[in-house]
Amino acid sequence: MRTKRLSAALSVLLAGALVAGCSSSPEEETPQETGPVELTFWTWAPNMDKIAAVWNEAHPDIKVTVSKQAGGDEAAAKFLTAAKAGNAPDLVQAEYQMLPSFVAAEAVADIKADVEGVRGEFSDGIWRLVTLGTDAVYGLPQDSGPMMLYYRQDLFARYGLEVPRTWEEYAAAARTVHARDKSVYLGGFSSKDPGWFAGLAQQAGGQWWSITGEAWQVGINDDATKKVADFWGGLAKEGVVDTQAPWTPEWNAALNGGKLLTWSSAVWGPGVLSSNAPDGKGKWAIAPLPQWSAGENHSGFWGGSSIAVSAGSKHRKAAAQFLSWLNTDAKAVDLLIKEAAIYPAAKSGQQLLTTAPEYFANQPDFWQQATTIAGTARGFTFGPNVNVAYGAYKDAFDKAVQQKSSFTDALAAVQDATVADMKKSGFTLAS
Repeated sequence: MRTKRLSAALSVLLAGALVAGCSSSPEEETPQETGPVELTFWTWAPNMDKIAAVWNEAHPDIKVTVSKQAGGDEAAAKFLTAAKAGNAPDLVQAEYQMLPSFVAAEAVADIKADVEGVRGEFSDGIWRLVTLGTDAVYGLPQDSGPMMLYYRQDLFARYGLEVPRTWEEYAAAARTVHARDKSVYLGGFSSKDPGWFAGLAQQAGGQWWSITGEAWQVGINDDATKKVADFWGGLAKEGVVDTQAPWTPEWNAALNGGKLLTWSSAVWGPGVLSSNAPDGKGKWAIAPLPQWSAGENHSGFWGGSSIAVSAGSKHRKAAAQFLSWLNTDAKAVDLLIKEAAIYPAAKSGQQLLTTAPEYFANQPDFWQQATTIAGTARGFTFGPNVNVAYGAYKDAFDKAVQQKSSFTDALAAVQDATVADMKKSGFTLAS
């Protein structure tokens, strides 16, 4: 059975073995061209062409042409197909959970040597998402989704609640609220959002994938994640947390009508709340996620993306130069915030956010709190078949919610499905 390897990661782990099968970059193999270097960039971020135009004006020797993509799984599949056919773009936006599949397919380059100067711009947690726990660097972080607790200040006051500092306090508050009014819940569990659950697992210290030598280790049902599953499974069985599907009209109505007092979500939450719960304007606030032990200070990521350089690019150094500017230069990051509406991964970019979202006018230090929380997000390594794991999560946890059965058993089913798929696909797994 063919063994799939992380190309550059294993070149480091095997003391320089050239897994990719070449000893020089495409730039070194390509004769010098006349005229400016032409780079293509696939991205779904809005108004990226306007930002690239600013670069092009200041760098006439390196021209970037933006091609708008659909995003999500469709964009990932399209890039892998293009890479296999030899006509991939020079630069591609890659969601953190999809980046390992690009690496496993040897579709993106290790750009460590070209971006070492900007390493300090990023927190350790966000940096690990582009290194996969190795010494290689497969992209630069662009935006991130640190998780936090959104809560209704007015309703907390009505129910006499303090913002829970631990998950134990959260559970007690959930029981108190639902006992007072059976139509009201402190918060909810989502069997439809595997990325949400993965972020909570990260906060608890879970590591779903890791690399040991030439082999993958899969630990979706590790002790940290079991703790998360047991916690939510217990509350769901008690009936004190909402388990309806999110993103539905019913869920929106509960969020808007004061039937859900909290939402464990990411930094992009204000946009969702302003659209789906307009009546809550000026009533919501943010705080760090409850912690598993008093005195801890951890978060996780839900969402975000990086920019990677295609392994087939003939201009890797020029591409790395552009993406370094795009994601760390003060002017560029300011444009990303204003034109592309992202929460920047670069620490210096986060400092540019000073005015609270209009929806959170009652919390003028919104972005300062968000930035502090972002620095506490733990590192995490995604694997090469996240899509399979996420699909298995939805299937297993949907059944567990409907049948009120064990969430721990559901987690084991996700682990088994992920391992079976990796074996079937030819990956080497550690024993």
